Amino acid sequence: MKYFFSINMTAAEFYPYYEGKAQQMVVTTTQGVRVQFPAMHMRKYLLSTGIKGGFCLETKNNKFLSVTKMA
Repeated sequence: MKYFFSINMTAAEFYPYYEGKAQQMVVTTTQGVRVQFPAMHMRKYLLSTGIKGGFCLETKNNKFLSVTKMA
């Protein structure tokens, strides 16, 4: 299953996720569905300005497969 969502989060807002204090991210998809996935997968998208943009989360049988940034 593919879920599409957007994030506009500053680096300071992401810091608890980066440190591991908050381990799960909960996002609302463009379809209006709330999904949860491990926050560690968003670390590679963190810039000094934060995390911004559209993403695609892929799952199979409700298990995380990948998250990719949309162009």
